[in-house]
Amino acid sequence: MSVRGARATARQPAVFLIGSLGLAGILVAFLGLPILVLIGRSLADGALGAVLARPAVFDALALSLRTTAASVAIAVILGLPLAFILARRRFRGSALLETAIDLPIVLPPSVAGLGLLLVFGRRGLLGESLDAAGLAIPFTTVAVVLAQAFVAIPLFVRSARAGIAAVDRDLEDAARVDGAGESAVARWITIPLALPAIGAGLVMAWARALGEFGATIMFAGNLTGRTQTLPLVVYSEFQGGDLDASIAAAAVLVIAAFAVLVAVRTLRWGRVLDTRGA
Repeated sequence: MSVRGARATARQPAVFLIGSLGLAGILVAFLGLPILVLIGRSLADGALGAVLARPAVFDALALSLRTTAASVAIAVILGLPLAFILARRRFRGSALLETAIDLPIVLPPSVAGLGLLLVFGRRGLLGESLDAAGLAIPFTTVAVVLAQAFVAIPLFVRSARAGIAAVDRDLEDAARVDGAGESAVARWITIPLALPAIGAGLVMAWARALGEFGATIMFAGNLTGRTQTLPLVVYSEFQGGDLDASIAAAAVLVIAAFAVLVAVRTLRWGRVLDTRGA
C-alpha cells in the first residue's frame, strides 16, 4: 500500500467519528431543545409557581398521584403472577398471550379508551350488569384508574418477566431441595434477585400512567376535580388560550418523567454493579 493510501485509510475512522458526532449532535438538539425551552420558559416568567398555586392544577396533580398509585398497585397485584407464569412456563399459546399483553403498548391511546368504553360503558359489554349492580364506571375516577392501568400494566409485566427469567434456576432448585415451597422460593429467592427489574418496571408503569391522556379523555372525560389529571390540564389550558399555564403544567410532567427515568437507570446500574461484585 502506498503512503498516500495508508494516510487515506487512517483518516477514515476520524471522518466517520466526526460525522457520527455531528449527526448525534443534531439528534440530541432535536430531542433536547423543545424540553429545555419548555422548562426554561416555565421558570423564566414564574409561571411554574403560579400555576401550581391554582386550585384546579393542584387538584389535578393530587388526582394524578392518587390514580397512578392505584393503577400501579393493580399492575403489581395482577401483573406479577402473570410475569411469573410467562417467565417460568412455556405452553401452547404462550407466545400469543405475550403478544396480546404487549398490544396496549402499540395501540393508540384513543383506541384503548374506546375499547374500555365499549366494555364498561352503559351500553357496553358489561354495562348493563354494572348498571344493575349500581356501578357507573365511565367518566368517574375509577375510569381514570382503569385507563391508566390498561396502558401501564404491559410495561410492568415485560420488565418483571425479564427479571424473573434472568434468575438462576439452580438457586431456586437448591431452595426446593432444602424443603422450601413455591411461595417461599418466590418470596426469598426469585423476587429479591429480580427486584431491580421489577422496580424498573414499576416506575416505568407509573410514568406511563402519569402521562396517560388519550384513553383517559375517551373513557373518563375531562371533568375538573373528578377525572381531570395533569395531562388533561395541559390540554385544557392550551385550548383555553392560557399558554403560560399549559407550559407550566407540561413542565411538571417533564420533571416527573425525568425523575422516573433517572430512577430506572439507577436501578439498572445498581443491578449491574451487584452482578459484577458477585
